[in-house]
Amino acid sequence: MLELIASLAFAATVCLLIIRAVRQRDLLEELTPAGAESGGELPRVAVIVPARNEAANIGPCLVSLALQDYPKDRFAVVAVDDGSSDETASIIANLAESFPFISLSHSPPLAEGWTGKCQACWQGTLASELETEYFCFVDADMRAQPSLLRTTVTTAANRGIDLLSLAPRHELLSFAERLILPCGHYLLGFRQDLAEIQSADSRDATVTGQFILVRRSAYEKVGGHAAVRAVISEDVALGRLIKCAGFRVLLMGGRKLISTRMYRGWNGLWYGIGKNLVDMLDGPTSTITTAVAALVLSWAAYLLPIVDSAGCRSGSGLACTGLVFATPAALSAIGLHIAGTRYFRIPFWYGLLFPLAYTVGLFIALDSVRRRATGRVRWKDRIYP
Repeated sequence: MLELIASLAFAATVCLLIIRAVRQRDLLEELTPAGAESGGELPRVAVIVPARNEAANIGPCLVSLALQDYPKDRFAVVAVDDGSSDETASIIANLAESFPFISLSHSPPLAEGWTGKCQACWQGTLASELETEYFCFVDADMRAQPSLLRTTVTTAANRGIDLLSLAPRHELLSFAERLILPCGHYLLGFRQDLAEIQSADSRDATVTGQFILVRRSAYEKVGGHAAVRAVISEDVALGRLIKCAGFRVLLMGGRKLISTRMYRGWNGLWYGIGKNLVDMLDGPTSTITTAVAALVLSWAAYLLPIVDSAGCRSGSGLACTGLVFATPAALSAIGLHIAGTRYFRIPFWYGLLFPLAYTVGLFIALDSVRRRATGRVRWKDRIYP
């Protein structure tokens, strides 16, 4: 009887989760690159790039922004060095000599009650000399296509979007990235009700700080990054503030416009995900519950059919019935993760390792909750209370 109950529960849960994940993906509108147009004066934009110890990323990021097909007199790039101990500042300075619309700004020593990224973003807006209609915040590990600014600015202006955020294409190169990040995206897809969150009636918002284009008037009305200065997940907090102030906030797919490699190996991935995980999963209790549920369901995909098969061979009719439900559910779960490897452009066999990914995810979740409880959230060689 126990095998049958477990198999039925597993099959029902997998069915609901797959339906939700597929529906969530269809709800995220993919932004199509806009062609260069000769008519109409485009709004002025200040692009802010906060950077701390980003010597490996900042050069390609700034070059990709410098090559935008946006009118050069209508945008400027402010790269903010956030107390880097590597060559980040000198790389920015060298590029600023080659591209006059790129400037280097130095964030002051971290003030009490601020996170480094919030202070650097705020400093970038203060350092911008261009009279802008939009601020555009771009992480240093982003790589932009030439039509990024033109597409996002015209889309925001034409559709009345006050804060437009883009979900980028992820470049996954190491074993750790390929194992963990696809499952992390699945988990968020299972958890979020994207239709409800993106609704104008909702006071919630979903935003990624990797790319945020925000109307300056909306940004300044809510107090900008100064209003969320102590928040670890400052992107979502800023999005919620702007939405609650009556402005329109929207997340769109940006795979054709921007790409990123967020983490390089286990160390960066562990601390990078752990930094925001408690916020993304709505608190410590929900974080642990979600991680445990993911662990149990992922291993059930492999173990339940084996247990049911053994019981069925022993003559248990209930186990045979359970096998009828557990097997297609398990194959669906495995198939979903294999399909994800195509989406992320990684070898298919990573889709077979998802139980291992969710096992590691549980340990990341436990460490994330521990660090929040002890006031030791670590990121970029800083400890935040």
